[in-house]
Amino acid sequence: MNPHASRAAWVELLRRLHFYIGLFIGPFIFIAAFSGTLYVATPQLENFIYRDALSLDSSGPMRSLEEQVALARQVAGQDAQLQAVRPAAQGENTRVMFADPRLKPSEARAIFIDPVSLAVKGDMTVYGTSGILPLRQWIDYLHRSLLLGEAGRNYSELAASWMWIAALGGVALWGFTRAPKSHQQMKRGAFVRQRRWHRQLGWILFAGLLLFSATGLTWSRWAGDNINLLRERMGWMTPQVKTVLEGHIVMPADPHADHHGTHDNMPTMPVDNALFDSVLVSARAVGLEAARVEIRPAQDSGKAWTVTEIDRRWPTQVDAVAIDTHSMSVIDRTDFSRFPLMAKLTRWGIDFHMGVLFGWPNQLLLVLFGIGLCTTIVLGYRMWWRRRPAQSPDNPLHTLVTAWLGLRLSGRLTVLVIALCLGVTLPLMGLSLLLFIALDLLRWRRVSQRQSVMS
Repeated sequence: MNPHASRAAWVELLRRLHFYIGLFIGPFIFIAAFSGTLYVATPQLENFIYRDALSLDSSGPMRSLEEQVALARQVAGQDAQLQAVRPAAQGENTRVMFADPRLKPSEARAIFIDPVSLAVKGDMTVYGTSGILPLRQWIDYLHRSLLLGEAGRNYSELAASWMWIAALGGVALWGFTRAPKSHQQMKRGAFVRQRRWHRQLGWILFAGLLLFSATGLTWSRWAGDNINLLRERMGWMTPQVKTVLEGHIVMPADPHADHHGTHDNMPTMPVDNALFDSVLVSARAVGLEAARVEIRPAQDSGKAWTVTEIDRRWPTQVDAVAIDTHSMSVIDRTDFSRFPLMAKLTRWGIDFHMGVLFGWPNQLLLVLFGIGLCTTIVLGYRMWWRRRPAQSPDNPLHTLVTAWLGLRLSGRLTVLVIALCLGVTLPLMGLSLLLFIALDLLRWRRVSQRQSVMS
């Protein structure tokens, strides 16, 4: 095979793959981009809607955490399982969070307490470490699972699995097929303009596509497990404070606990309300300076309490300490400054993905990204509709399989090995690729039968 034919074969393969991703995976990417844009665009709206629960409107000295927690426990019921307390930061109310068997994983019932007047300001469900409220929680479920529960998570994983390949494939196609500028300027027409916009937006969005694909996969179900296994073997996991007190048996830790940001580890013994103030003082004394922290009681008598900074903005404050409430001493701590580089990058990437790393500039950038990505997908569909082939037996059948068969043997083997490796690592990508191939075979069979009848 001469170099020109080899190049043409690779172009055809890339074009067919890019086309299949756009045609079949494009709707999932569009929904993920649209719902993600809604998510990052609504924090201020959520703060306005729930301002009575969130904002402190009293003035004067703050009451003790002991009193605030006692009031919240009266509201929730003495049998309610206390999970965590987030003391009031400047201008905010205190959150006291409880487990509720009726709630979904990572959800908690939060009682909002005015730390000055001890008034109950709100009682609602919050979600995850970010503590989002019902409005954004609904949008988050739409973004993550189409409101379909665990089964719906496959849609977002499918979108994240293919998005980076669509980006890299688009760049490769541009590299193979770009024409001299003089030739480009001679071309006119709606299709050419749309293709130019599609290409230019792709370049602008390229880095974001890779980032959101990577961070989205860390949250995914199937690929996420493989990514966590790799991180664990490479020493890239986020360090966790050790809470087991001396002389007690160490139970295996959940390596995914921090990743999902859950509040599922609940105390199984009575919690002394008076300890919250002392634990917070001890944490402040050893350097936890963030305005927003979360205090979690020990799960049992052999564990320590934990205090964790939860300010994900820049500079990131997520240090944590484990405190033995018998001596009020720190038995372990983790400092973000000492995290492995990959753990830091993972933390920053996820926070950027959520629009919290740089405040409103982060939000604005993600809103523009989401609009640009949705526009790129729409332009792709318009180009396909304008240039779709007529249904005629004389038209050659273009499929992914025939494009692959057009490669040299070494190229075919290379593509096969890469596809197998990615299919194992990203299972939903592998399954959807098999569906692409099955569709190819069905199209080939239908065309063959039509040609057989005509002959």
